[in-house]
Amino acid sequence: MGLQPLEFSDCYLDSPWFRERVRAHEAELEKTNKFIKELLKDGKNLIAATKNLSAAQRKFAHSLRDFKFEFIGDAETDDERYIDASLHEFSNFLKNLEEQREILALSVTETLIKPLERFRKEQLGAVKEEKKKFDKETEKNYSLLEKHLNLSAKKKEIQLQEADNQVEQNRKHFYELSLEYVCKLQEIQERKKFECVEPVLSFFQGLFTFYHQGYELAKDFNHYKMALQINIQNTRNRFEGTRSEVEELMNKIRRNPQEHKRANHFTMEGYLYVQEKRPAPFGSSWVKHYCTYRKETKKFSMIPFEHRSGGKVGDEELFVLTYCTKRNTDTIDRRFCFDLEASDRPGVPVTMQAFSEEDRKLWMEALDGKEAVSIIFYVFFCSAQLDKIGFTIIKKCISAVETRGINDQGLYRVVGVSSKVQRLLSLLMDSKTCNEVDLENSVDWEVKTITSAMKQYLRSLPEPLMTYELHGEFIVPAKSGSPESRVNAVHFLVHKLPEKNKEMLEILVKHLANVSKHAKRNLMTVANLGVVFGPTLMRPQEETVAAIMDLKFQNIVVEILIENHEKIFKTLPDATFPEPISMSVSPPNAPPRQSRRQGQRIKRPLAVYNLCLELDDADSHSSPREDTPTGSMDSLSSQSPTPAFSSSPPGLLDGDHLIMDSGDLAGWTTNLPAQSRPSMVSWMNIPSANPAATNAALPTFFFPNPATGTDRAVESVAHRKARAVYPCEAEHSSELSFQIGAIFEDGKY
Repeated sequence: MGLQPLEFSDCYLDSPWFRERVRAHEAELEKTNKFIKELLKDGKNLIAATKNLSAAQRKFAHSLRDFKFEFIGDAETDDERYIDASLHEFSNFLKNLEEQREILALSVTETLIKPLERFRKEQLGAVKEEKKKFDKETEKNYSLLEKHLNLSAKKKEIQLQEADNQVEQNRKHFYELSLEYVCKLQEIQERKKFECVEPVLSFFQGLFTFYHQGYELAKDFNHYKMALQINIQNTRNRFEGTRSEVEELMNKIRRNPQEHKRANHFTMEGYLYVQEKRPAPFGSSWVKHYCTYRKETKKFSMIPFEHRSGGKVGDEELFVLTYCTKRNTDTIDRRFCFDLEASDRPGVPVTMQAFSEEDRKLWMEALDGKEAVSIIFYVFFCSAQLDKIGFTIIKKCISAVETRGINDQGLYRVVGVSSKVQRLLSLLMDSKTCNEVDLENSVDWEVKTITSAMKQYLRSLPEPLMTYELHGEFIVPAKSGSPESRVNAVHFLVHKLPEKNKEMLEILVKHLANVSKHAKRNLMTVANLGVVFGPTLMRPQEETVAAIMDLKFQNIVVEILIENHEKIFKTLPDATFPEPISMSVSPPNAPPRQSRRQGQRIKRPLAVYNLCLELDDADSHSSPREDTPTGSMDSLSSQSPTPAFSSSPPGLLDGDHLIMDSGDLAGWTTNLPAQSRPSMVSWMNIPSANPAATNAALPTFFFPNPATGTDRAVESVAHRKARAVYPCEAEHSSELSFQIGAIFEDGKY
């Protein structure tokens, strides 16, 4: 049962039961006061904890934003770039979330803490003051009453009457105060129900708003999260392939280090101990140096290096070698020694010690010492060739796979038993038994055995299907550039392959495209097929860790082939596609969902220069070929911020065009170094003997046309001139306005 109501009539009786009910109301208010006090304390602790959490989250976000993954090699895949940018995205997500949390912390103060403090101070505090007055008047009233009752009846009548009047007035005042106090008690009991709960409701409303905004942020983030998961999975798949290749290379080098030495411009390099002679009492010391030697120039360099002192490097010493002589143990109390003599110090030999006798022999041979050792290199030849049997093998395997196992999960990833694979290959590669092998109807050969045999055959070719010569050029576009420029570059390079290689590649890629169409069943997406066939179709001539780091880009090239096989193999590449120039451009590193800061204006490209212009040597005036380079495929992926040749116009390469910002046009020719200007002039100065040919060869400048949504063309006139075909109205002070027919000469308007 709840509190009993306080009747106003009971104020006049002031019975013990009335007093008991008043004390019950007072106890309830005291309990409410303690509750609000604890709630305020907990609320302030909650705000402090929220601020601490927000600070920790922000610090965590700053740590995510400030870290950047380093990559091995000279470029990243798109997946790796997005993974790298993901930390910044995570940081932005937390930052946005913490902004909402700060709003929540402020709202808790305004909607919960302050209203409860105000209620406790103004309402409960007022009741406490009323209670003090009530208790004081109670004490005064009953003290006066007792004193009055103790008056002697013998007092004068007038004195007794005055005493009666005084008691009566005091009793009325007590009753009035009692009525007000009872009214206040009951009022506060009813008021607390909404005065206390309403701030709590407001607090929860703010909390729900925070959670809802978090949900909205998470919903907006979901698309990016799904894309990132794909990026991560693709990178993990490539990592698995790369790791196996690295381990295989490591094991090869472990078995025979000398056969896998990296090819470089040094004839010999490695550590040697060099004898440093001291004055007679101190004898001599031996200091470890890293030494290099180039036979063409006979230059020998050595750098002191001590691993145990934290890798301290000393000063390099360089000299020209005149001769090398072996030291026998009867002339020195150390093994594996030989002497060198420098041209600038005749008669003063330098004694060096190798790590072993074999190491000394290698140094002696490289240095043309008296004892030279011949190193035998074993070359293994494989019988796999791109001949009639080779095409038959591939076609038979593809037909069997598409007939029997196109929907098998993990097709081409599940490996067959090695002995069975070798047996099938031996039968297929034998002209006598090849036609007798029935792969489509025979249950003797599992699909995984057939796919493994096909991959093994392709890997056994003396040269990869996409050739050693074009390996580097295929890798370049995969490292940078727009998707369209990558496809164009690969398209162009495929048609540079030998005819048999191109024919075999077309057969294989068409099959892989068919496999990818059944990815819902076989789980072999284009990315998964790229992981499997990247190392199969492409491999560098020299096996190094740096080359293995490019495996992921080999995979991308195979993905491009599969996704665009119809265009690449069924159509000829653009005849105007340049031998890609070696202009340096940076890859598009911008992560998805990156929004620019408010108020930041996107720079609108002012002009686009078509770089597909190709001139014959006869069309070029007086300048040598190397001064007007047509370029190489490196233009698609080079990441150096400095152009490879100074005669190229400034700007940003986009596919086959160079996008120039405002201000670049005017300074293009005038800012060139003196030695580069003749080649630029000759490139722009096109003979006018054949006007039709001249107009066809002239470069065209493109300007966005806001009125039509198309590009405005500016036709080039001879001698570094351009004529406007459409009018252009500037949208910014740094941009140009011109009318139809306006002439641009030497980069000026």
